[in-house]
Amino acid sequence: MSKGQPKVKLSQEQRNRLDKLARLRDAGINPFPNDFKPAMTCAAVTAEYNDKNAEELLELKAECSIAGRIMALRKFGKAAFVHIQDQSGKLQIYFKREELPEDMWFIFKASDVGDIVGITGTPFRTKTDELTLDVKTIKMLTKGLSPLPEKWHGLKDIEARYRQRYVDLIVNPDSRDVFKKRTEIIRHIREFLHDRGYTEVETPMMQIIPGGAAAKPFKTHHNALSTDMYLRIAPELYLKRLVVGGIERVFEINRNFRNEGVSTRHNPEFTMLEFYQAYATFEDLMDMTEELIGGLVEEIHGKRSLTYQGQALNFASPWDRITVKEAVVKYGDRGQEIITDEKAAYDYLRELNPKTPEGLGHGKVLIEIFEHVAEPRFVQPTFVTHYPTEVSPLSRMNEEDPSVTDRFELIVNGNEIANAFSELNDPIDQRARFEAQVAEREGGDDEAQRMDEDFLRALEYGMPPTAGEGIGIDRLVMLLTDSPSIRDVILFPLMREEGAAQTKGQSKKTSEKAKSENPKTEETATQIKAVAPEKENT
Repeated sequence: MSKGQPKVKLSQEQRNRLDKLARLRDAGINPFPNDFKPAMTCAAVTAEYNDKNAEELLELKAECSIAGRIMALRKFGKAAFVHIQDQSGKLQIYFKREELPEDMWFIFKASDVGDIVGITGTPFRTKTDELTLDVKTIKMLTKGLSPLPEKWHGLKDIEARYRQRYVDLIVNPDSRDVFKKRTEIIRHIREFLHDRGYTEVETPMMQIIPGGAAAKPFKTHHNALSTDMYLRIAPELYLKRLVVGGIERVFEINRNFRNEGVSTRHNPEFTMLEFYQAYATFEDLMDMTEELIGGLVEEIHGKRSLTYQGQALNFASPWDRITVKEAVVKYGDRGQEIITDEKAAYDYLRELNPKTPEGLGHGKVLIEIFEHVAEPRFVQPTFVTHYPTEVSPLSRMNEEDPSVTDRFELIVNGNEIANAFSELNDPIDQRARFEAQVAEREGGDDEAQRMDEDFLRALEYGMPPTAGEGIGIDRLVMLLTDSPSIRDVILFPLMREEGAAQTKGQSKKTSEKAKSENPKTEETATQIKAVAPEKENT
């Protein structure tokens, strides 16, 4: 092995590519230059010339300059058809030995699928009428040393798709499309909120006191300050401080971090939209959410309906609304008894889940029952409202029924997409709620909220009546792109270190959880593969 070559076990294909790399260098050709600037994209060439027939193209004799990756290569002795791919799409190009200088033909002979090249050529039409560039010059821009997945089989290993996203994006057009749509979705959300007078802000990712959600945080240490800190689990308490400060409509598209398991719906690092509006109620946000998400569905799909994993979903207004109590009565088999009789409710939950611990309050019992018997039943977009106060430490109590709060969750296809409520702005009530949460932490609940004295101090200066909402961007993108797993919509999902041993029992538990949440995942994983390059059109 020559000096400078990778000190790893090489395949024969990699050895062949390294030999070609050496031949290029020996001929005085730099295989990694940075002096070629394409004048057009593949899509621009198509848009400019696709309406011209063969005679018109021959008369024009236009010259085009493009750059991209070789995705398919079919040689016919002294000629070859090649497909070049850039960010905009693909274009067919044609090499003919007798029309190229010797050095250009030498570069072409040293080229492989996966290499990035710069091309100049004139557009013409093949016998099958495909728009093609007749190559006049070729320049090697990047010599690929590892081959792309086998031409007709693609990248089928689902873990490889996540771990080597760069290869996935090269060979899987569907994957590229998902992430383009993700960008469109986030752009639409920003424009929607900007048009309504919202101010976009950034809040701390490292916090001394993590708050705003019931979740276990990641812990780190700041050396200069000599203090432990936490990656944020939610930006809520900081955004509400800004409402106190007079930014009455505020939002953040933020990265959150929760030290929890991995499944088809959970990644420890995820993206959330949170927004807050003064002088609004949770009912106002329900109307706004219908408008926002319904508009997104229409922008992506051209109508206010879509199909997710075979399930038809209708986002036309109005969406159904039901309270937690109504849902557990409707879908449970105990009637009103579980609402009025705490023991009967607890006994029913023990039937549903024999591992239920003792000492749960009635509110927690009701929400556990709801998650067992009702939540999976909500397939079409549904607002579930009035969650128990016991499980809503930052929500405003309902004035007619203090056992519940003015809160809703949006459930679609059995999954939570959004969570919102009229905010608690009474600092005395909020302190009491924090104290109850602290007691739960001391009792062993490591996801309970911590006491945040500075947030309480902010409330003491006065926060106007406000409503706030969080929408999971990743789950929303899953829904809008028909993606079965959250890892399909995150460019670089969290993965165990390559080659690292699994924690005992972790893999089995994670796999079982993933299957229970989406039984199609295992089947889907074996079906995903790259779209093979189209056969060259001669």
